[in-house]
Amino acid sequence: MLTNTYNRPDKVFISGKGMKLYDEKNNEYLDLVSGIAVNSLGHCHPEIVKTIKKQSEKLIHLSNLYHTTEQSELAKKLVGLSDHDKIFFCNSGTEAVEAALKIARKYGKIKAYGKNKILYMKNSFHGRTMGALSVTGQPKYQNEFKPLIGGTEQCEFNNINDVIKKMPGTCAIIIEPIQGEAGLIKADIIFLKKLRELCDKWNCLLIFDEIQCGVGRSGSFFAYEKFGVIPDMVCMAKGLGGGIPIGAVIVNKKADVLTPGDHGTTFGGNAFACAVGKTVLEELVDKEVIDKVDKKAELLKKKLELLKNEFEFIEEVRGIGLLQGIKLNENPSDFIRCALENNVLLVGAGDNVIRILPPLNVEDDEIEEIYIVLKKIFEKFKGEK
Repeated sequence: MLTNTYNRPDKVFISGKGMKLYDEKNNEYLDLVSGIAVNSLGHCHPEIVKTIKKQSEKLIHLSNLYHTTEQSELAKKLVGLSDHDKIFFCNSGTEAVEAALKIARKYGKIKAYGKNKILYMKNSFHGRTMGALSVTGQPKYQNEFKPLIGGTEQCEFNNINDVIKKMPGTCAIIIEPIQGEAGLIKADIIFLKKLRELCDKWNCLLIFDEIQCGVGRSGSFFAYEKFGVIPDMVCMAKGLGGGIPIGAVIVNKKADVLTPGDHGTTFGGNAFACAVGKTVLEELVDKEVIDKVDKKAELLKKKLELLKNEFEFIEEVRGIGLLQGIKLNENPSDFIRCALENNVLLVGAGDNVIRILPPLNVEDDEIEEIYIVLKKIFEKFKGEK
C-alpha cells in the first residue's frame, strides 16, 4: 500500500513512553533513535500530551492569512533565544532549507548585485526536495533526480581555501555545524569563523542548517552558540515540535528580505504546532533541561568509551551533546539489525557510524541502562562474527 521509500523492519509499534516503545504484542523496546532526533522529550511527554488535548479543543488551523496568539508567542520566544530578528514557520526541515535558499537568492538579487550562486559542503545533507537536494553533497541522494537546480557549487568541508576559490558570484553559503547524516563530523571552529568573515567581505549570507543538531541537541539551544559564530539564517525543525511537524527559518536584519507574495505555506506555523512548540521550549529552556545536556552527554560519552575499550570493532566515539555516535570498522547495518532483534532501536549514519540519540531529558540511570543494553548486544554481535 505504501510507496517503496523505506526498508522498514517487520515490526509495528503502537505506543511509547519516554525512551520505551511497545509493539502490537506489547514487547518493550529501548528507543535510541528518538524519531531521528525529533522526540526531544521522549515519547508522550505529559506536558506535550496536555497541550495537544487543550489546543485541539481550542484552535488547530487558521492559515497564515491571519494572526494567532500561539504563533506569535512561539515566534517571540524563539527570537528572544537567538541573535536574530524574524522567523518564518513551515512544516519540516527540508521546507526550512527551501525557504532559506529562496531568501538567499532574493538577497543576492536585490542587495548583492544579482549574485545567485549558493555554496554547499561535500557530504552534507539538507533534505530531499529538489532545492534542498541541490545543495546536498552526497551523490547517492542526487543521481536519480538529475538535472538538479542550477547555481549551486560544492566545496570541501573544513577547507577554507576551496571555499575562497569559489566565492565569486556567491549569494550564500549553507553548512551544517555538525554533519549528521555524514557521520557526526564537526566543522572546525576556525573554518566557521572564516566563513563568517568571507560572507561579510563578499556581501553574502551564511546559513546554518541546525535541523538535527539544534534545539538543545548540541548542549546549547542553538548549535551556533557552541562554535561562537552567528549565522545570518538558521534552519530549524526536528526537536522543535517534540514529535509534531514544524520547521522554521530564523533570520537577522541582513537576511530579512521577504515581502508579501515572496513565499508562503498553508499549514506552516499553525496554532496546533506552535502551541506544542511553545510547550517544548518551556520544558527545554524554562525548566532547564538543556542546561543539563552537556553533563548528560559527558556521562554518555564515558559509557560509550568504555564500550570502545571493550570491543575491538569500535574505532571511535564521536559527536557533540546528545548527538553521539559509535564508529565501527565495518558497515553497521548488521549490528543495527542485531540490536533490533534484541529490542533496541538504532540508526546509522555515514562513515560506518551508529547514532545514539536519547531524548534530551534522559536520566543518569537511563544512560546506565543504555550502556548495559548496548554492551550485551555488542557481546552477542561479537559471538556471531
